[in-house]
Amino acid sequence: MAETEKLKDWFAMLKQTQEQQFDIEIAADGRWFHQGGEIRRPELVKLFASVLMRDAAGAYWLVTPVEKGRITVRDAPFIVTAYERGGTRVRPELTFVTNIGETVMLDSAHELKMLPAPDGNEIRPYLVLRDGLLAKLSRPVYYQLSDDAVTGRDGLLGVWSAGIFFPLEG
Repeated sequence: MAETEKLKDWFAMLKQTQEQQFDIEIAADGRWFHQGGEIRRPELVKLFASVLMRDAAGAYWLVTPVEKGRITVRDAPFIVTAYERGGTRVRPELTFVTNIGETVMLDSAHELKMLPAPDGNEIRPYLVLRDGLLAKLSRPVYYQLSDDAVTGRDGLLGVWSAGIFFPLEG
């Protein structure tokens, strides 16, 4: 079977997949739960994370060729747990690591955004990962990042990475 035929079959199968509600929740601290019990196997969390998608309405889905299920995400699906400053003094490159071991450099494709928390009471820092998925910066990482902050041309406090200034103020 030609490669294009395989792709057509896969997309046809995906269209026929009924949407479900999975009893999976990602807590605000990045822990994953199934039917109320924590999923403790990192490999399983990474597997689920690899098929996690967010639609235009902001709903989260686990999508495979045979299943599509909505899940609950209390804040952001991932947490930034570590941060490293690389590059040069003149052109720094900031790299972040998530709770599932994903490494992302802060750049135009992976921006740092100050967004309202789910309760709307405060502004929090989030890193754009892929396909609309976000990682919330843990408090220690945010404080470490704040220590490296400088005043930008617009007068806001922020950090430089990959030649781009990212404000740390909302």
